[in-house]
Amino acid sequence: MTLPIQLPDDAERRLREAAKRLNIPVDQLAAAAVRDFVTQPAADFEQAASRVLDKNRELYRRLA
Repeated sequence: MTLPIQLPDDAERRLREAAKRLNIPVDQLAAAAVRDFVTQPAADFEQAASRVLDKNRELYRRLA
């Protein structure tokens, strides 16, 4: 599956810096982060997803 995502400039910069430090492509680091996120135990995932949704609610509303 391919998912296009938009990141704030600061988050994109940090992702690129981390990928460079790890010497891996940015898309592989992003995919690994998503895999780690969704394979957490259900309760942890629910809490994290809720936190992300609450934090970015206005952004999601504007993108809709």
